[in-house]
Amino acid sequence: METGFCEPVMGSVAPVARSLGERIDAVHATVRELAARQPPLRRERLSGIHNPWGHASVIADAWRFLDLCEDPAILDRVEQVIGPDIVLWDSQLYLEAASYLRFVEAQREGRYWPVLPLAGAVVLVAPGHPSAPVSCFDLAALGGAPRPALDPRAPLYVIRYMPAASRFVRDPHAPANWTAMEEQPLLNYATRPLWLVRGEDRAGNDFVTGFSPAVPRWAGHQPQEH
Repeated sequence: METGFCEPVMGSVAPVARSLGERIDAVHATVRELAARQPPLRRERLSGIHNPWGHASVIADAWRFLDLCEDPAILDRVEQVIGPDIVLWDSQLYLEAASYLRFVEAQREGRYWPVLPLAGAVVLVAPGHPSAPVSCFDLAALGGAPRPALDPRAPLYVIRYMPAASRFVRDPHAPANWTAMEEQPLLNYATRPLWLVRGEDRAGNDFVTGFSPAVPRWAGHQPQEH
């Protein structure tokens, strides 16, 4: 299930057919621009950067990132880890790989995943690393798995997938969501949109939330509706 847009969408053109290398190059061009910004962008603003309806869409072309997240070669690697039914639920750009490595070392990867049962795959895309630009890890083994040699000062794009046999929990009071609100209050995973990128949904997941933002209302007194 690729994006496959051949018409401009929000100023973007994503060809129907593209190689993994071309998709990485397209993302790399955007990443260079973001990394050069001063003052540096807050980490939270780069969360969910693949979502064309998210807050990150005002700073980057989200369709390029979504196109990469749906790349067949990447999904083939993810399928080897979590099976043929795959849901994309999050991605995040880290302007320095070192910040993500510290995140993993602190055992925070997976801590905020509102996924039951907890399972998933994490894909690391190092756009400036020509020999090993993409690697895929089982979430359960990520902490102890050998990671590719990364330039700690270079950007790193992290993509998070869950098996479609698990359920994405949108209850804000669920343990993972509650912990996320306490420890990273500027992020709300409970309202993230989901993409079924391969296979079938087997857990009755909500694929509507996140695509339909609430209608804005004037902040003052609202007349009663009859």
